[in-house]
Formats: sequence, structure tokens, C-alpha cells
Amino acid sequence: MSILFVLTSHSQFGDTGRRTGLWLEEFLAPYYRFIDEGFAVCLASPKGGPVPVDALSVEALKDSPLYQRYVADGVLKARLEGTAVLASIVESQVSALIYPGGHGPLWDLRENAHSVALIERAVATGKPVATLCHAGCALLEARKGNGQPLVQGVQVTAFSDSEEAAVGLEKDVPYLVERELKALGALYAKAGDWEHHVVVSGLLVTGQNPASSVGVADAVIELLKG
Repeated sequence: MSILFVLTSHSQFGDTGRRTGLWLEEFLAPYYRFIDEGFAVCLASPKGGPVPVDALSVEALKDSPLYQRYVADGVLKARLEGTAVLASIVESQVSALIYPGGHGPLWDLRENAHSVALIERAVATGKPVATLCHAGCALLEARKGNGQPLVQGVQVTAFSDSEEAAVGLEKDVPYLVERELKALGALYAKAGDWEHHVVVSGLLVTGQNPASSVGVADAVIELLKG
């Protein structure tokens, strides 16, 4: 079994002048959980090559054992510098998809045709699809076989509007993920700001925020082993 991480290639936070990218904990926690369980893991991004990492996510994680493991992991660092081009991925060769968040995905994963096709095909063929935090945006353009939004009538979670407001970025992001999911008819649910919250709806697994990272990975593992 091979689990595909779909990562962002986007590093600019709109026209604010600040940089963004992948939120590191939302990648590292599931990545090591899968590796420790013996799963093969692939990394891809829209542009391929290096994945930008949000500096704030490094600051938030730098004193943790998880970050120290990453610092010592030359293999993983090399993999993050040389991700596969997303368009080169063949869905039949992966067993599950996982989308870590960070603000980067808001710009380059919502409407990415290759990503949308991967999600739609994975769902159609009975494979787990998982999103974390802002990467819930990757579900917004996906459709069911009948053409209706994939999330319509489906229980999901993602980074909440209140959490976006709490970090003072609700006016700087191109859209709010919670609001967009609800507009498509998703049955959005959330816990308190920064609290762990994972929703499993069939083969769709969604996590609200960084605190939900391990829970999302565990849910995917349970689905794969089930």
C-alpha cells in the first residue's frame, strides 16, 4: 500500500508580502505515523520539487520531539525538496490520499485539475481521502458521479472561520473554507478553536486543525486495515 501526500507549491500569501506554504505539523505527524506503521509514502505537489514550509509552523513546532526527529531526518528533507509533479501521479498506484494544510493550498489545490481528478477517482474506487485544516479546500471543486458537489450532504470539518479570525487573517485569505463548504451543502461541524476534531464520513476523513493531525492519520490507517 502506498499513501500519497498532496502538498502545496504555493509560497506567497496573496498580496500581503508575507510567505506561506505547508503547515509542518500537519505533514510530519501523519507522515511519521504512516512510516512507523510500515506504509509506503509518496510526496507530490502541483509544481513538483521543493515544498515551501510556513516559517510560523516551524516556530510553533521547534521545541517538540516531532520537529527534532525531522531535523535529524535527512531522507525526509531530501524528499521534501524533490516531490513528484502531481500530474505524473497515477491514481491506481496509490491506496489513499492525504492533504495537509497551511494557507498555501488555498491558492493552488482547490482548482488544480489533477488534484480534483485524483480525489474524484479515489472516492469512486473506494479509497480513503483525507484533508487537514485549510486543505479541506481541495474538496470544494470535486464532484460525485451525478455531478453534485462531493461534500454535499456529507459530514466534514476543516479550519474554522473563528480560527481564521483568531489569527487575524480572515480578511487576507482568498476565501474561508468553512463558509465555502457550507455553501456547497456540506454538513460542517467543529470543536472549539484549536481543539482536536476529526470527522470520518465513509472513506472521507477530515481534520479541523493541527491538533487533529495524528487523529486523521489514525483514521486513515484504520480504514486501510479494515
